[in-house]
Amino acid sequence: MFWLSRISDIIRIAPTELQRHTLEALEDEINKKFSNKVLLDTGLCICLYDIESIQDGMLRPGDAGIYVNVEFRMIVFRPFIGEVLVGWISSCTSEGIKVRMHFFDDIWIPKQFLFSDCSFVPKEQAWVWRPEGQELYLDNNEKIRFRIEQEIFSETGPARPDNAEGFVTPPYSLVASCQSEGMGLVSWWDD
Repeated sequence: MFWLSRISDIIRIAPTELQRHTLEALEDEINKKFSNKVLLDTGLCICLYDIESIQDGMLRPGDAGIYVNVEFRMIVFRPFIGEVLVGWISSCTSEGIKVRMHFFDDIWIPKQFLFSDCSFVPKEQAWVWRPEGQELYLDNNEKIRFRIEQEIFSETGPARPDNAEGFVTPPYSLVASCQSEGMGLVSWWDD
């Protein structure tokens, strides 16, 4: 679920930060620039793990900041295909279930990836699984176990005002399934 990713970048240290220790200033700037950001084909950056190398700073004409070429490692969220995770149901529609985790909420379980005898109940805005005559509901805010089936990276730009639906494509999303024993609400399987 979490990986270390090596990144090389030029980091600017603002003039107001020059009185601080260089390493501390670089750590703060790297976290500001990368934490909670998605890097294409890499994943969601969580935080700086360590700095591996720092080159001499450079000045640019007309700028009092210092530019430093840094190689560092970030902790990145990127679950592997087939990995089983736990989250909470944030919403249900006739198309599937949206799931969130503490720090990531672009997880989607399409209806075709739910148990075969699941159906959507519009009045309840929930899915119900009916194994052997039982009725087990998949309700909002319930803890759910799911398996990652696909990851989707999207190159995104600024939102356009002409977008009629108001839908913004997330830069990184996951498609998951709930089709095998042990999947679904955690409370179903924990006795």
